[in-house]
Amino acid sequence: MYSFIISIIVLILGYTVYGKIAERIFGVDKNRPTPAIANPDGVDYVPLPWWRIFLIQFLNIAGLGPIFGAIMGVMFGSASFLWIVLGTIFAGGVHDYFSAMMSIRNNGASLPELVGQELGSGIKQFMRVFSLALMILVGAVFVSGPADLLANLTPGAVNSMWWAVIVFAYYILATLLPIDKLIGKIYPVFGFALLFMALGILIAIFINRAPIPEFTEGFANLHPQKLPIFPIMFVSIACGAISGFHATQSPLMARCIQNEKLGRRIFYGSMVAEGIVALIWAAAASSFFGSIQGLQDFVAGLAPTANKPAAVVDLISKTWLGHFGGILALLGVIAAPITSGDTALRSARLIAADFLHFDQKPIKKRLIISIPIFILTFIILQINFDVLWRYFAWCNQTLAVFTLWAITVYLSKQKKFYGISLLPALFMTTVSISYILIAPEGFHLSPVISYSVGIVISIVLFVLFLYKKKPKSTNHKML
Repeated sequence: MYSFIISIIVLILGYTVYGKIAERIFGVDKNRPTPAIANPDGVDYVPLPWWRIFLIQFLNIAGLGPIFGAIMGVMFGSASFLWIVLGTIFAGGVHDYFSAMMSIRNNGASLPELVGQELGSGIKQFMRVFSLALMILVGAVFVSGPADLLANLTPGAVNSMWWAVIVFAYYILATLLPIDKLIGKIYPVFGFALLFMALGILIAIFINRAPIPEFTEGFANLHPQKLPIFPIMFVSIACGAISGFHATQSPLMARCIQNEKLGRRIFYGSMVAEGIVALIWAAAASSFFGSIQGLQDFVAGLAPTANKPAAVVDLISKTWLGHFGGILALLGVIAAPITSGDTALRSARLIAADFLHFDQKPIKKRLIISIPIFILTFIILQINFDVLWRYFAWCNQTLAVFTLWAITVYLSKQKKFYGISLLPALFMTTVSISYILIAPEGFHLSPVISYSVGIVISIVLFVLFLYKKKPKSTNHKML
């Protein structure tokens, strides 16, 4: 329990201290007009109060990752708690804050445009395709997950397929309508459900004196299949520590923020809030069953096709909070992915619109962009959830790698301290490359080869960065 409490305190201190350092390095200008003030269009560029933007940003990024990812990640042992804390402060918070502020300085530009501006036109074209694919993948994952949870609340009445249709229909409306017409109005309700869920489970942990793993017990690998902690755990726990998906969502709010000085509380703050949610669910999953071994035994007893994290969430919520409280908690868990899935498809529309230079004010042009996206999302929905999740998680962290390198180049060009993003960029590059080489769903190579290739590629990129940043060079592109 002490390690859990300390972890939450450190996260809050991280926001207060390290978040302030990030803010000073960027150099906010409170007198500089933001995109919402300079170019309001009534659809995507809409000035909103900071608390509403924070709530929307938090709900956008707090999908299934900090809940399902934390449950799957804690099976590795106490090391998962350490990664959530350190990853949130030194990687995720930095990633989210700087990518958002760069978007604000570039008229709310989408992530592919930002990355391409810093890393070159070739990377921009790749990022356009990769980001669009990830957004569609996220939309599919975040239809399937909440549909399964909702089906558990309506046994014998409405099954997963029909709930998927209902959720998908909502996504279509959220993608097409102006941001303040549906998302801006319904998110406060979702926000209450999500906060109730987190607070309710947190209180239940203390009331039940749940046996949470302590750091003093060591960081041995407890995974039942003995998958390596590095890099598998660092990908399994994606949104609860660092996630490239977040940088695709930040431009949505970069187009609504009214002052740059609000950036830290909105973007770095929402990442810390997500880290706290991840800690709560990692603690709940590891303690509810008596131990991490108990959690593993429960998961092993489920059907191979079952949505395992959803089953864990359903049981914990209903047992600890009672029937009514459990339903409210589940609605909070359901709200998290729904409020990420809708904005994921909205981001997909904006990314495609930026690429094609399509004005998004007319509804006709929004439909031209959106209909192919909806069709692709529906097709991907037919894939098994576990497979979808693994590829989503890897794509997530790979996107974070590109974003961190773009931030590093941007800070270097601005003659600011780029080490704040360089170190997480090198680390996540090694994680992402090693994962796809060593993972069962990847190339399944030996650890020695996987780690070696990951480290070598990270070193090569570091040397290339140093070479390209030399003052004598007039070309600031990495590639």
